[in-house]
Amino acid sequence: MKPRDIETAAQANALVESSNQSHVKVGVFDIDGVLRGKYMSKAKFLEALDHDFGFCDVVLGWDMADKLYDNAEFTGWHTGYPDTQVRILPSSCRTMPMEDDDLFFLGEFAGNAEAICPRGVLRNVLKQAKEMGLNIFTGFEYEFFVFQETPESIREKNYQNLTPLTPGDYGYSVIRNTTEKDTYKSLLSMCEQMDIPIEGLHEETGPGVMEAAIAYSDALDSADKASLFKTFTKISMQKEGKIATFMARWNETLPGQSGHIHLSIKNDAGDSVFYDPSQANNMSEVMQQFVAGQQKLMPELISMIAPTVNSYKRLIPGFWAPTVATVGIDNRTCAIRIIPGSENSQRLEYRIGAADANPYIILSAVIASGLWGIKNKAKLENLVTGNAYEQTFPAELQLSRSLGDAAKKLSASVMAREYFGDAFVNHFSGSRDWEQREYDKHISSWEMSRYFELI
Repeated sequence: MKPRDIETAAQANALVESSNQSHVKVGVFDIDGVLRGKYMSKAKFLEALDHDFGFCDVVLGWDMADKLYDNAEFTGWHTGYPDTQVRILPSSCRTMPMEDDDLFFLGEFAGNAEAICPRGVLRNVLKQAKEMGLNIFTGFEYEFFVFQETPESIREKNYQNLTPLTPGDYGYSVIRNTTEKDTYKSLLSMCEQMDIPIEGLHEETGPGVMEAAIAYSDALDSADKASLFKTFTKISMQKEGKIATFMARWNETLPGQSGHIHLSIKNDAGDSVFYDPSQANNMSEVMQQFVAGQQKLMPELISMIAPTVNSYKRLIPGFWAPTVATVGIDNRTCAIRIIPGSENSQRLEYRIGAADANPYIILSAVIASGLWGIKNKAKLENLVTGNAYEQTFPAELQLSRSLGDAAKKLSASVMAREYFGDAFVNHFSGSRDWEQREYDKHISSWEMSRYFELI
């Protein structure tokens, strides 16, 4: 049986037993979307398939730089950082081409950690959708910059004067992607072998920036593939002596990096619930309500959508990123773009998302806010025509300008607590508050050059 055909623990057991590997790699995504994992001996792995395995819960109690949160309720010095359980997901089995096709499995946090596990939160939201007779399908598009650098060189340069993979602004350039075909084809090959199907990969506008569209699938599988794409793209590039970044914005003169999400819904009979040719723009009443919920709740959930301090450097006028919870028909200046089409293509594009968001967490916000809209028969604000960046909108549609403010809004959100649970909301909003406070301690080079001599 092939790795991607595995569905059960028994099948995974048989495959691992028949392999000549002495160890199996297992990983689990943390709050920031960082893949944490280890090599497990074959015997230990086979035991964990049936009984889970213990993983120090500090991975849920520290930030992406391994600094301990000072406000976490779930874990901390007050709990002694015990082990938490991780459940291995047999159907996630893949081979890793960069490790001689050795086997890799994803896990998810279980036990009392399940309530704050990003994948677990999304799974619970999708369960609520299923109870409404709705099946969610999504596809992620990522922009990311690639540099002719290494982990050592970026530190030696203090992250300044980095050399991009290619110079200049050459969106969709065949010259660039042909010249750099080895990098492009290596990434495409890796994704194909790991079952992360890429519908399109091209040069974007900007030095060294690429864009990849991952084929759509059911939402949980889509989030798995998006998360793995980001991690293994970084690995693929580093194996070539390059660095890829999915920061929301790395340069003050260039636009940020998006993580757009395309979303459609089918009922249990397999029919689109978004499509109604009798309505304007083919938008069914369900689609209108779903999008209205997303629009209304975007300001409350923005920290799940824009989860880093850097996210808010992208959400400024004039840089191809929405700054207000706007909706328009095929309008790329809006936060949500309605894409009219046939029964098979009617969908929305959630354009507010950046490349730095945790796929599980942003998708939880995108879907749950839509479900809330259906349940509450939410009404859309007026659809935007023309340039949304140049128009004025009500205060209730304005988005936070900082992560700290966004975290406060999430903590106070009744809807978030209803759909995601108190444990997750407390933990995630607390982690974003920590991230903001860590940034506030920082003295930037801009401050030094502006104030040091003259003030």
